[in-house]
Amino acid sequence: MNVRTKRAAWVALVGASAVALAGCGSDGGGEAEDGALTLDLATSYNTDQPQHACGAEVIKETVESADVGLNIEIFPSSQLGGDADRISAVASGDIDMDIQGASALGAVYEPISVLDAAYAFDGPEHLAAFMAGDGGQQLVSDFADASGINTLGAWSAGARHFTSNAPINEPSDLAGLRIRFPGSPQFLLNAQALGAQATEIAYEEVYLALQQGTADGQENPITNIDALNLQEVQDYLNLSSHQLNTNLVIIGGVWNELDEDQQAALQEGVENAVDEVTQCVADDETEKIEEWKDSGEWEVNEDVDVAAFQEQAVAWFEAELDGDLLSVFESIRDSAE
Repeated sequence: MNVRTKRAAWVALVGASAVALAGCGSDGGGEAEDGALTLDLATSYNTDQPQHACGAEVIKETVESADVGLNIEIFPSSQLGGDADRISAVASGDIDMDIQGASALGAVYEPISVLDAAYAFDGPEHLAAFMAGDGGQQLVSDFADASGINTLGAWSAGARHFTSNAPINEPSDLAGLRIRFPGSPQFLLNAQALGAQATEIAYEEVYLALQQGTADGQENPITNIDALNLQEVQDYLNLSSHQLNTNLVIIGGVWNELDEDQQAALQEGVENAVDEVTQCVADDETEKIEEWKDSGEWEVNEDVDVAAFQEQAVAWFEAELDGDLLSVFESIRDSAE
C-alpha cells in the first residue's frame, strides 16, 4: 500500500467520524442585545498556552476594539469538541471559527497537512513567507474549494524536538529507538522521513510510557515538554527543530455574512495574533531552555546535526510523496531563501 492509499484510508475513517459527531458543539454565532454579531472561536488549547493568551485573546481584543458590531466568544480546552468534531462543525456552520493544526485539517483536505512535514520549513519566517506567497495562497484557496472553510492566517506554535536517554546528534542515532509520535498520517510520515521507529501513544500517556520504557523517547514542542514534566523521566533534550507546530485560524460560511469593516477587523485581529504568537513562543522557549540549562534539569543537546536530518527528510519526501502532496512540499521548499 503506497503513501497516498494509506493516508486516504485514514482520511475516510476520520471524515466519517467527524460527520457522525457534527452538531455536538455550539449553534454558531448570534446577535447580542446591542445588535452586535457574536462569533464563537473554538480551540483545543488551554488558557495558559500561547495559542490562547497571545492568539485567540488578541483576535478578540482587536476585533472588539474596532467597534464594527462584531464580538468574539472564545471556547478553549476543546469545550466544543475534539479536532475532528470542530472541523466538521465549522464546515457546517455550527461553529464559526477555530484554531487547528495542519495535520488535523488534512482529514478534510489532505494536501494542507504537508504544512506539518518534517523540515518543510526552515523556521517561522519561512512559514510566514510561504503563506503570503503564491504557493500558500493557492493552498488555502484549494482548501476552501474542497471544504467551504476559509483560512485567515497561520502561525508556528514552536518547533518540535526529541527527548531521549542518550544524545541524538544525527539520523543514525535514532536507529532502534522507539520514539513516540502522534498517530496522524503526517506525523507518522515524518517518523519515516527522519528514520525513527514510531510508537503511537496518546499524549496523556507519554509520561507513563517513558517511565515504564514502553517508548525510548518522544518529540514535542518545548511548551508540551515542559507541561508534561518529561525531565523527570528523560535525560536529554535534543534541539532538532525537526517540525514546526503549524496552526491555522479558520472560519466557515459566516465569513460571507460579514460586512467589509467586520472582515477587515477580523483579518487585522488574526494578523496581530500571528505576530504575537510567534513572538510569545520564541520568548517563552528561550526563557525555558535557559532555565533548564541553569538548573541542570535537562542535558540540553545543541550538537544536533540539523542539516543532516533536513537533507535526509527532504530527500525522503521528494521520493515518497506524489500528486498534490508532492506539489505542496516542493512549493514550500522552493519558497525557502
